[in-house]
Formats: sequence, structure tokens, C-alpha cells
Amino acid sequence: MAKKEKKTRNSAMDRAFQRTKVLTDHLLQSPPSSSFQTPSLSSNACLNYSPPELSEKYAFDINDMRKLMDGHDLEERDRLFGMITQSKVFNPRVRGGKVFVSPDYNQSMEQQREMTWKRIEYLFERGVFQGWLTGEGEEIEMRRFACFEVLGLFDHSISIKLGVHFFLWGGAIQFFGTKHHHNKWLRDTENYLIKGCFAMTELGHGSNVRGIETITTYDSNTGEFVINTPCESAQKYWIGGAANHATHTIVFSQLNINGTNQGVHALIAQIRDADGNVRPNIRIADCGHKIGLNGVDNGRIWFDNVRVPRDNLLNSVADVSPDGKYLSAIKDPDQRFAAFLAPLTAGRVNIAVNAVYQSKVGLAIAIRYALTRRAFSLKPKEPEVLLLDYPSHQRRLLPLLAKTFAMSFGANYLKMLYVKRTPQSNKIIHVVSSSFKATFTWSNMQILQECREACGGQGLKTENRVGHLKAEHDVQSTFEGDNNILMLQVSKALFAEYMAAQKPNKAFKGLGLEHMNKPCPVIPSQLTTTTLRCSQFQIDALCLRERDLLNRFVAEVSQCQAKGESKEHAFIMSYQLAEDLGKAFSDRTILQTFVEAEATLAAGSLKDVLGLLRSLYALNCLEDGAYLRYGYLSVENAATVRREITKICSELRPHALALVSSFGIPDAYLSPIAFNWIDANSWSSAQH
Repeated sequence: MAKKEKKTRNSAMDRAFQRTKVLTDHLLQSPPSSSFQTPSLSSNACLNYSPPELSEKYAFDINDMRKLMDGHDLEERDRLFGMITQSKVFNPRVRGGKVFVSPDYNQSMEQQREMTWKRIEYLFERGVFQGWLTGEGEEIEMRRFACFEVLGLFDHSISIKLGVHFFLWGGAIQFFGTKHHHNKWLRDTENYLIKGCFAMTELGHGSNVRGIETITTYDSNTGEFVINTPCESAQKYWIGGAANHATHTIVFSQLNINGTNQGVHALIAQIRDADGNVRPNIRIADCGHKIGLNGVDNGRIWFDNVRVPRDNLLNSVADVSPDGKYLSAIKDPDQRFAAFLAPLTAGRVNIAVNAVYQSKVGLAIAIRYALTRRAFSLKPKEPEVLLLDYPSHQRRLLPLLAKTFAMSFGANYLKMLYVKRTPQSNKIIHVVSSSFKATFTWSNMQILQECREACGGQGLKTENRVGHLKAEHDVQSTFEGDNNILMLQVSKALFAEYMAAQKPNKAFKGLGLEHMNKPCPVIPSQLTTTTLRCSQFQIDALCLRERDLLNRFVAEVSQCQAKGESKEHAFIMSYQLAEDLGKAFSDRTILQTFVEAEATLAAGSLKDVLGLLRSLYALNCLEDGAYLRYGYLSVENAATVRREITKICSELRPHALALVSSFGIPDAYLSPIAFNWIDANSWSSAQH
């Protein structure tokens, strides 16, 4: 037994000695000893960065693709891109021989706020905001959207700070005010003589605006409104601009006239004087450091018997006479309340569109990195494989790329819907903006997370943007409407359309539900590549899901009501179907905008690539759990869909660089790992 143990111990020592000898020979570059015929080890040649443009070909015109996706104001966008990259106020820095611009997120909260304000001043001095509130027409509105998209690519804080001032404060005056309000406030707002904020959210009430607790009463003796914060939960909270810069705010409060609560109304109140001092009877506190968006000075406001002139009531919806009589042409309190939410629609449009552009940044960085970063060899002595040549990496990123293209077309549709708005179209704008805001911001979080992971450790570095963009845009899921609440509103609107269509001689008309008037689509028992890539099949499949879920939702709510429950309680109890239905509506609407955009193109390579993207987006929607949960797809067909997605990913792989290049985002707005990440991390770069 002892002899056996000794032999084992000697064998282990021999192996340890052999490993030590091999490592020593390798490190000292000495030949192997004759006693161990071990092949010599040599180091691999150092990795060199090779621009993907040298090996990747463009099969279509990327400028034509950009025109299709951006849709409008390309020259204005490029002018603003150039203006930003040429100024030191936008924090240019050289990494790997290229200039990049983005905020310095390592700065303190106070420094980030100061820099956001300096950048706004720089843009104002160069006339960027000219006509944003005083101009009229579609051209001005579309130019404003384009500028927001560019500025959002640089920094979320600057776009939100501007959005609060122009879209919320300025938009409230435009929508709720009348001519004398427009004349008094809009030009001074555009010229930043007034800095506005929007005090709707409270500590105790966010999405439930109707339940806010701030109270305004009217004093007919002085002709003034008196605003009060009656309790701590009524303090205005998360008010962008309030902590440092805003001079005025729109105050949303319960309007109490002669002992009767007339519901939520909006007034203008001054909170600081021209020198920046907080006005009497107003208290302001800072909301403090956040997980992102620290360039925006969010604050809290308390009102202690703050008196404002009667003319400060924004009175397009309702008014109060000098002697204290409440006047409104809209008698229904529900309709009056709905009218007061109009400015939020513009905000939701901006948030939705901005989310798409952040997804583009993340994908452009992750895909460019995957076209130059290698990992593992499939065979000895062969080069390591590019990340994007792995089918698994394609499957991670390319369906998200297709989804981003689809959302781009959806965003363009939403913007046109908004700028061409009429009183009759308000309902569809509300429903689509609510749906797209939720879908696009949720998707943006998913996309940025996957891109962060796909970049490995480099995705953790703030300078590489992807990881930090996630923190900066996390807020999108909850501000200006919690996404879950918005999707419930979408389902409620579809419910109302369904009930209206049940009346004699009525058909579905509006919200894209006209497909409900046709026979129910049928999914073939066996799916082929030809069928799966057919746009009509894809639309039918998405319409089938929406149609069935709407029928199920109506039936479940109706059954609950039949048991004596209120409609609101029935909606709450049917929340799972409501969530599935809201998603089905959004996916179907987005696909239809994709198909319509594709239809504008003549046959050719651009249309062919778009067809692949459209099919990948649609089939990705078919992977939603509802298709198996409710039996729209058999298990076999679901597996066929999955295999087809993998095939389309491999077909899109050669176009990956062209597709992200067609986003039209200048190199300076991406990050070092999107380009020469070896030089960017070299010793010489570290010394600068």
C-alpha cells in the first residue's frame, strides 16, 4: 500500500515539474529539454484593430435608408450635430484618434446641472429654439421634433430640461390658455426671459392626477386665486427645473369655488423673482441625486396661501368670473379633466421617439464592436471568430435591430399623427402615443441591457455609453404616465370601440380595428418559409392575436360586471388580458407602419433588406407567449418560427454594418469601442 502511494506521489511531482518546465521555457524563450519532447510554445501575434468597413460591403444606399427612417429635416439635424461637436461646452474628448462628445457623468450633480444649463444657453444664443412656441405650422413642429432627437442623442438631461420648458410649460399655455395668455407668456418663454416648469405630480399622486390634493380657492374680494398645499403628500414632487432655474410654474390643483370642487385646473404661478430668489409663501426643496438624469434639477414645491391674479387661470376649458361664478362650455367633468391632460400627449410623443434613438445608439455601438472583437477559435491555429459571426450573437442583437427599424417607422407615423391633429383625432393620438410610449421605452430598456451584455466588460465603462444610457433612460418607463397604466388605458379604449361597434348598423372604424369587420384569419397548420415571410400572413397573424384578445377581454369584463361588480373593478381584475391586448395592439400598429413605409419603395436591394427586417420583426412578435398560451400557434409551428428567425438573422448578418450606419448618427455620438478600441485603451491614450 505504501509502495503504491509513493508511486502516485512521484507521478504527481513529475507532472508538476513538467508544467513548471514548460512555463519556464516559454517565459525565457529557451528550447525544450530533450527529456520532455513538449512542443515549443509561442505567443500569439498581438491583436490589431481592423475597421469593419474594410471587409463589410454595403448592398444598399445607406443615405436612402436614413431618409426613410429619419423622415424629415436631415439638413437641420446635421447642422445641429455639427454645432455640438464644434463646441467645448459639449465636452469633446479624443480617444483612439477620434473625437467623442457626451456629458461627463463623473461630475457631481451640481456640476451636471450647471453644464446642462450652459449648453441650453449656447443653443439659445445660436437661434436653435427660434419659433418653437411663436411659430405655427407643421414645418416648425417637425423641425422641433428633429432638434429634440439630435439633442437627446447627446444627453437625456438636456432634452428633458428643454421638454419641460417648451412642451409642458409652453404647451400648457398654448393648449389651456387663450389669446392674452399666448401674447403675455409665449415669446418671453421662447426667449428664456421666463423659465417654466410643470407642477402636476405630487408626493401622494403620480399617475392618478385626478386625486391630487393641492387646493386653489377664489377670493372675489381681491380677484385672486389662493393656492395651498394642505398636507405633506400634496407637495409637488419631481418638478423638473424647480430646484434651481425655473421662475414660473403651471400649478395643477383642485379648484374649489364657493365650497364646490370643480376638479383639476391649471394656473400660472411665479416661484422665483428675476434674480432667482424664491418668492414669498413658496418653499422649494431639492429632490436630490438620482440613478440618472442628474443634469435636470428636479425639485419639490409647497404653496402657503400663494395669491395669483385671476388672469393666471388658464381658461380655454373653464373660467371663473370676477364675482366668483364658475363657467365652462364643457359640462361633463370627465371631458373637462381629459382636456387638461392634452400637453402630456406631446411629451409622450417626444419620449417615445427619443427612446427609439437611444436604441439606435446602443445597437450601433454593440454591433460595430461585434464586427471587430473576436473570441475563441473553432480550430487550432485558426483566427478567433468575430462576435457577430456567432449565430448566438446574431440572435441576441439582430432581432432587436429589426425591432428598432420597426419602431422608427412607428415613431414617424406618431409624429405625423400629432402634427396633423384635429379635435376628431385626439382620441387616436392619445391611444397610439400611450401605446408607443410604453412599448418603445420598455423596448429601449431591453435593447440597452442586451447591448451592454453583448459588449462584455467594456459595456460597463461610462465612456462607452451603453450601460450608462440605461440608467439615464430608466425614468422613461414611469414619467408622464406609468407604462402599465398607459397600456391599461389602451385596452379600455379598445373595449369602448368594441362596445360601440355592437350597436345596430355599426362597424369597427378607428384605431386600426377595421380588420375586426372581416372574417377571422386562419394560421395554416404547417408553416413554410414563403408563408412566414409574407407580409399579409404577418399582418393576419398579429390581427388574429389582437382580435381574439379583445374578444376575451370584453367577455371577461362583461362577466365580472354581470356579477354586480363595477366596470372599473372589472378592468382591474382583467389586468392580465389587458396587458396582453395592449401589447397586441402596439405590435400590430407598428407592423402596419412598417409595411406602409416598405410599400413606398421601388423594387431593389433597399426594399429586399427592409423585407428581411420586417419579417424578423414580425416573427419576433410571433414568439410572444400569447401565441402558445391561447393556441394561435401549435408547438410545431412555434418551433418553425424559431428556426426561421435564426435563418433570417444569418441573412441579415452581411448587412449589419450598413444598417447601423444608415442610422445617420455621427461617430462622435457613439463611443470608443465602436471604433479603434485598442488604440483607445493604449498606454499612450491613458497618459492623456
